Amino acid sequence: MPAPKNHFKAALAKGERQIGCWMSFAEPAVAEIMGTCGFDWLVIDGEHAPNDIRSIRDQLVALAASNSHPVVRLPIGETWMIKQVLDAGAQTILVPIVESADRARDLVRACRYPPVGVRGVGATAARATMFGSVSDYIQTADAEICLLVQVENRAGISALDDILQVDGIDGVFIGPADLSTDMGHQGNSAHPEVRATIEDAINRIAAAGLAPGILGTNDDATQAYFDMGAQFLAVGIDVLLLAQTGRTLAQSWKNK
Repeated sequence: MPAPKNHFKAALAKGERQIGCWMSFAEPAVAEIMGTCGFDWLVIDGEHAPNDIRSIRDQLVALAASNSHPVVRLPIGETWMIKQVLDAGAQTILVPIVESADRARDLVRACRYPPVGVRGVGATAARATMFGSVSDYIQTADAEICLLVQVENRAGISALDDILQVDGIDGVFIGPADLSTDMGHQGNSAHPEVRATIEDAINRIAAAGLAPGILGTNDDATQAYFDMGAQFLAVGIDVLLLAQTGRTLAQSWKNK
């Protein structure tokens, strides 16, 4: 039995737009609820949310029955972290702060088994193989791993063309908050200079045959990124959805 088909990776390769949402609660019950909402993909955020390998695993389990594909964002692209989340059953990972082609190549190797990569061969006892029941996992896993790298500062933008030449990357995610701050427009990803940089990056990524991605946290930004051609587009964050809805509901009744 081969590794499961990564339908998200296949959709990106076909150029199909994928609409997603961020998950920052780090709770499997919330992930299960989000999995019923109809998003194409959902990010389990290990960078800015209080996740560890156990909570990431539990959210992967919670999403197993959902049609929403889980994307695990690591806190940093360390080889041992990549190994852990892949063994836990993740097939798509998102790695922050990629600033060079050499770094991107290291990440590709971390996602692949020897002899082409350096991923540790120990998944037989892990969830990735359904505890040994996926008999041909080692031989077939590499082809189903989807690697998304984040370009989110001036160094990454400067190295973007080189990064796009690295074989084994499926998509490049632009981080608008970090990018705008690094460009001197702290907290203002809507600044014209930032928007122009994002649009240029999206166009370059698409022209290289890879999938461009980004997160919009308000309607104006999300529509702008949609119009720019973002292919895997996150349109919200679960924590903000709850906070904004709750605040609106409270004020609508307190102001009567």
